[in-house]
Amino acid sequence: MRRRILLAILLAVTVTAAALGSPLGVTGWLLVNNLAKEDLASNAQRIAAILDDQLADNRPLDLDQVRAAVPQSGQLTVRQPRAQDLTYGVDPGPEVVVESVPIARGGTVELAIPAGPLRTRQMQVAAAVILLVVLSVGTGTVVATVTARRLAKPLRHVADRAARLGGGDFRPDGRRYEVAELDMVADALDASATALAQLVQRERQLVGDVSHQLRSRLTALQLRLESLTGHPDSDVAEEAQAAQEQADRLAEALDELLAAARAASEVGAEPVELTAVLPEVSEEWRQLLKAEGRTLRLRVADGLMARATPARLREVIGVLLDNALRHGAGNVTLTARRGEADGTVVIEVTDSGNGVPDQLAPHIFERGFSGAGSFGVGLALARALAEADGGRLELSGKRPATFSLFLRVPSPADVAGVSWPAERVPR
Repeated sequence: MRRRILLAILLAVTVTAAALGSPLGVTGWLLVNNLAKEDLASNAQRIAAILDDQLADNRPLDLDQVRAAVPQSGQLTVRQPRAQDLTYGVDPGPEVVVESVPIARGGTVELAIPAGPLRTRQMQVAAAVILLVVLSVGTGTVVATVTARRLAKPLRHVADRAARLGGGDFRPDGRRYEVAELDMVADALDASATALAQLVQRERQLVGDVSHQLRSRLTALQLRLESLTGHPDSDVAEEAQAAQEQADRLAEALDELLAAARAASEVGAEPVELTAVLPEVSEEWRQLLKAEGRTLRLRVADGLMARATPARLREVIGVLLDNALRHGAGNVTLTARRGEADGTVVIEVTDSGNGVPDQLAPHIFERGFSGAGSFGVGLALARALAEADGGRLELSGKRPATFSLFLRVPSPADVAGVSWPAERVPR
């Protein structure tokens, strides 16, 4: 896209320069020629006037009186009927510029100069025009390059925003470009991100509710059937055994469906080295906090890794740091440590502000609920993104406000290209 914009602007500048430069060059060429001829004709007329006075007084023609009007390297020739031609000056050569003026008694005055200096001046004017055209094209190239970059930059950002949206990054982006069409695209992407986040969150809740209800009912059914397998009537016991086998198969099918739903929600999750990702995220927010006179401290345990989608992880941490910037106070601490439970990693964001009010804490992750005049979207989206990677986001402390992101430690099965035996775990 940037190349097309650049070529289009360069083509317009080149055509304009050529359209203006060609007439300008021709005009300059003719102007130099006309000025030289006018100057030569003026000198010839002065000479003719002096010679006419000499002829009117019946004096012999004296060319010494007009030599001041003869240009250097030029030649004056006076022709009269039935008289020898009179000349003054040097021979101008074969290629000359000549102006003739009539004098009394049918004579003429011819003033000639060499055409070489005139052609040199004409070439200088043409070179100046060409240089001007080149400078115009060069300036146009610089302007085209800057303009193409300025136009291509928001296009690249929109493309990146769309790619991140496809990767599960549903956080709205408030950046706008002061271009109506691009701003409309950005608004549409933000609206789509919000709608997708709501859809994902509803699906997560639906899957959780359905799985809980089905597992509870199925467990109760299995217990009832298990008690019937010991019935004294052999037919009843046999039917109960068959029903229990069907219930067990249903439980296995339910486990497979839930595993497939969880795997689909965690597409893109991979082992992420927190010692590499978190410093990059913190460096961006450190500058924003510094502008407010605040600091950001980062503490990451060595060799700490988590299973997550890199884009989602960055956005979740970004939401928590943005929340600390907008609604918190004092210094902010970003900490990554091993969780108390085996196989978990905890990332915490804490600020030194007044904390979260008691009446707000139970609703802080609800969409549309905010106690500080915001839209109440960020934390709800952050929790949805965390759950999409199989993690959990909680408010672990009210005063000071502490948000904890719980993620799983990568397992060997998370390494791409390696097939590991599936291990059934209770749900």
